[in-house]
Formats: sequence, structure tokens, C-alpha cells
Amino acid sequence: MTDSVTEAAIPLLELCNLGCERDERLLFSGLDVQLFPGDVVQIGGPNGAGKTTLLRALAGISTDYHGQIRYAGQALPEAAWEFAGDSLYLGHLPGIKKALTPAENLEWYKAQSGAVISINDALAAVGLYGYEDTPCYQLSAGQLRRVALARLHLSCARIWILDEPFTAIDKLGVSQLEALIAQRSAKGGVVILTSHQDLSLPQLRMVNLQDYQPARDKTKNGLGGLSDGDSYHA
Repeated sequence: MTDSVTEAAIPLLELCNLGCERDERLLFSGLDVQLFPGDVVQIGGPNGAGKTTLLRALAGISTDYHGQIRYAGQALPEAAWEFAGDSLYLGHLPGIKKALTPAENLEWYKAQSGAVISINDALAAVGLYGYEDTPCYQLSAGQLRRVALARLHLSCARIWILDEPFTAIDKLGVSQLEALIAQRSAKGGVVILTSHQDLSLPQLRMVNLQDYQPARDKTKNGLGGLSDGDSYHA
């Protein structure tokens, strides 16, 4: 068997019997997912199911999980350095410093990413041509989201971890982002995302965290699940 065939048989990202907690509460458990080059996976489930918590665990931000995360056949955190260099995480918030301009916000990332296009071209690709030197505090919520999404155009990472990337962008922006995700998939990348949008990506597959929720405390209201006054988010 050749090395290329062997590599093709190994998932780029693998979740093995994974479970996540938040505030000492088990959100889900027994999650097994294999992601191969070209895969696009949408994480679904109701509010509080653990979608954001899962993505934060994959990005290395949270360690409140059990089970194993494997990158290219190597377990994390042992391969954390290699994984960090081959992945891009965009959180639910844009992560933009409003005192800086869009170009200034992207300068550090471009230097780390090895991008082959310019910052101005990346901003133009998300509809921010002419806003390169505008302080971000003057931009709308949708424009701030676009500054964050410009990182995708600068990214050479094979794995994208995207938490609600379609938030605050218009129909055209949604269509353009879907095309960008499809392009990353076609180039052998892996995209794992959360979204309340109905996406039209043909290669998309769903993983619903509700299918992996543990049994809730049935003493509450005698019904199981949460009582009317209880709520939580993840």
C-alpha cells in the first residue's frame, strides 16, 4: 500500500467517544465522527446542546471534554502544535479590535498564515473594498463579521472550525461564504460549522448533538428534562 493511499484512509479530524461539559454539566457524550479531506459537517441541535462548547474544544480553547480528538491520526493534545498550524477557528463573536482598521486587524493573521493574496484583496472579496483604513468602530455588525470572514480568504489551513459564520451577513454574503466553503472542500479541506441557516452545500452532512445527549434528571417536574424555570446555553 502506498503512502498516499494510507494517508487517504486516515481521517484528517476524528472525534472518538467525545463528551463535553459546561459548568460541570454533561452536555453530550459518545460522539464519534470521522472527517476526511473534502468533508463539510454542520453541527446541529437545540440551544444548550453543546454546539459552541464542542467547537471550542476542537479549537483547543476548552479542555472540558472526555474522549479523544485526533488530528491526522495523532491524538491531541500531543499533536496540538501541528493541529494549530493547520486549523482556523472563527468564534461566534467576530474577534475584531474596534480601535484598529480592518487592514490592521488582519496584518498579524496574514503574517502567520502564509497567505498568497493581499489583505486588500481579502477585504475586497468580502465586500469591504475601500474600507481598509476605516476604524472598525465605525463599521456595522455585518461589516465587522466580514472583516473576520476575510481571514478565510487569507487562510491556508486545511481545517476550518466556524461557529455561526453566517451571522449578521446578507443574502449575497451567505451565497459567497457557501461558495468559499465549497471551494475549501474541493481543495481537500475539512469544514466543521454551526449555523441556523438552511445551507445548500451538496456535500454537507449533519451531526445532531441532540442524538448524543445524556438522560436528564427525571426528578424535575417528574417529566424528565428541564423544568420551566431552567435554562442553559452552550
